[in-house]
Amino acid sequence: MHRLLSLSLGLMTSLAVVTTSAHAVDGTLTLYTSQPNTDAQQSIDAFMQAYPDVKVTFVRDGTTKIMAKLEAELAAGSTPADVLLIADSVTMEGLKARDLLMAHPDADVSAYADGTHDAGKTWFGTKLITTGIMYNTAAAMKPASWQDLLKDEARGQIAMPSPLTSGAALIHTATLVDNLENGWGYYEGLAANGAQASGGNGGVLKQVAGGEKLYGMVVDFLPIREKAKGAPVEFVFPEEGVSAISEPVAILSSTRNPEAAKAFVDFLLSREGQELALSQGYLPAHPDVAVPAGFPDRSTIKVMPFDAAKSLEDAESNKARFADIFGQQG
Repeated sequence: MHRLLSLSLGLMTSLAVVTTSAHAVDGTLTLYTSQPNTDAQQSIDAFMQAYPDVKVTFVRDGTTKIMAKLEAELAAGSTPADVLLIADSVTMEGLKARDLLMAHPDADVSAYADGTHDAGKTWFGTKLITTGIMYNTAAAMKPASWQDLLKDEARGQIAMPSPLTSGAALIHTATLVDNLENGWGYYEGLAANGAQASGGNGGVLKQVAGGEKLYGMVVDFLPIREKAKGAPVEFVFPEEGVSAISEPVAILSSTRNPEAAKAFVDFLLSREGQELALSQGYLPAHPDVAVPAGFPDRSTIKVMPFDAAKSLEDAESNKARFADIFGQQG
């Protein structure tokens, strides 16, 4: 991993020399991000090695709290944030609709699949963090399909994050409803089978790894990492496909340093930036970059179609429908 990162940084330095000769990239840049602290610092350090005349600082919190901070600052008249790197594209679509994002028409997305970025080039997916099924190895039934969670063997044994509190879970719900043949009927079946929805992905991991529940809906890297550490869990990419959040990056229209902000976006989308994501244990959005240890071949991972703009329109009705099915407060 260290050798890969060193090689990548060397390549990025060469790339930066070419870039800076065409555009002066210097000054300061403030990143608001929901990345884990270690990942955020690694990304910034790699970028600053490629662009040594730019000093980057960052503010880190969960997407909901980061957005609350940003909204409060915007309401007060200004924000120090130049770039956002957060969990989901639905939040980005909301900002785009309010003209709060700056387009980056020169961003190179030629290698990326449609749907991983905004067609208007205001936000760009940097990873594919999918949601599938994890199970405790003590479970008798080994699921291969989303429909397997409706079987009697899974009754009362399913944990899942709630879309009322988790952005990734809201995207997952919208994706399954739009792609599974039984739509909302699938969630009605889960509720009838005793599935429990609460909190976020970390709680699901804890319940299934600890044997409190045998099955869970969860983001891929959590159980894959825990399995590597010896936890009694397996992760399945269901045959119908998986949902995915893309940890998009975007430039705020109020940025005081657009050239540095564009360079930061370009870095994350570059082959070198995507290899950094790989070294951090994530599935890169770039289709030509390898997959992390523990993941199956990329060609076997089917990502279900997802429309971020439609999901934004449907967000409140989807939350209300979910809350009604599971008897929760929205």
